[in-house]
Amino acid sequence: MFTAFLIKYAEIGVKGKNRYLFEEALVHQIKYVLKRCEGGFKVTRTDGRIYIHALSEFDYDEVVENLKTVFGVSGICPVIHVPDEGFDKLSATVVDYIDKVYEDKNITFKVNARRARKNYPMNSMEINRELGGVLLESYPEMKVDVHHPDVMLYVEIREKIYIYSIEIPGPGGMPVGSNGKAMLLLSGGIDSPVAGYMIAKRGVKIDAVYFHAPPYTSDRAKQKVIDLARLVSRYAGPVYLHIINFTEIQLYIYEKCPHEELTIIMRRYMMRIAERIARENECLGLITGESIGQVASQTVQSLAVTNEVCTLPVFRPLIGFDKMEIVDVSERIGTYETSILPFEDCCTIFVAKHPVTKPNLKVIRRHEEYLSEKIDKLVQQAIDTDEVVIARW
Repeated sequence: MFTAFLIKYAEIGVKGKNRYLFEEALVHQIKYVLKRCEGGFKVTRTDGRIYIHALSEFDYDEVVENLKTVFGVSGICPVIHVPDEGFDKLSATVVDYIDKVYEDKNITFKVNARRARKNYPMNSMEINRELGGVLLESYPEMKVDVHHPDVMLYVEIREKIYIYSIEIPGPGGMPVGSNGKAMLLLSGGIDSPVAGYMIAKRGVKIDAVYFHAPPYTSDRAKQKVIDLARLVSRYAGPVYLHIINFTEIQLYIYEKCPHEELTIIMRRYMMRIAERIARENECLGLITGESIGQVASQTVQSLAVTNEVCTLPVFRPLIGFDKMEIVDVSERIGTYETSILPFEDCCTIFVAKHPVTKPNLKVIRRHEEYLSEKIDKLVQQAIDTDEVVIARW
């Protein structure tokens, strides 16, 4: 029965004079996800409203599920629209709407009319009163409750008249692409896909880099990360995944540096490489899934030493989360089952038995000098052989 959707947004509404830029970004993302759905659609933006009009038959559930992945959408309201053919036509349509949408009529309701077109012959209060009377006459079991109704029936008088009473929650946030681009360090674990999702929710376009270490990590581990990037792309749009062969760098660090410092030094080189790729691709920051104290490389001291090699800002949206909070988000966005597949990533292969938890920056720098003979060449070689995969939903 529904022929259109009204899309509500929250934060965008307080953006002032440049609000239209955020609305345009939101419309762009809505059009993008609707390409996944069968049927034709027209998306329009007018007077602080975004409408999706169906141009053909469509799968209601499919459309709603895809719209739930669009950051910036706070509510999805399925609507019916009727031409302005007089109040009797409007009344009959409202009665029919309630009959079809609410099988049980033992409910309280309130009519909330908004007359955006001021030449309509009745004002908002008159519409509320008259439609309320029609509904009470048609369904005596219904009751009016102006404070806490079970059903809020909205009637918007525009170029057409829109009727709706259902609001399906959207993901909120800001439209992807409205706040620049950042590079996600994506592993095969639980945390980093969630970090990418959370930064994308703030309107940031996501690229990603994965450090692969064949033969110590298998092609299945690589495919797992590609699959995770694809799952993130359901919300973030296409993700350009840079796959870096890190094997020679890891082996060289393993050969030259104290083993209790392996994780920290490897992490520092990952950050250096990620930042170079980020700059080459016009990213404005790095994103990691680190959480304070979760592992040895994520103590406050370790994070400080890791951060020291970066000049771009490093966004860590999970920094204060505990593991179960991260797992909850990963289950909700559909990455958890892939993340727990038993294929090792490069971080877990060269783990020291007793990794340092409070590294000294001066000591780490001094030990990195042991790498001076070959490390720059190995880093450049890794960047030059970057494999790029476009992951999209």
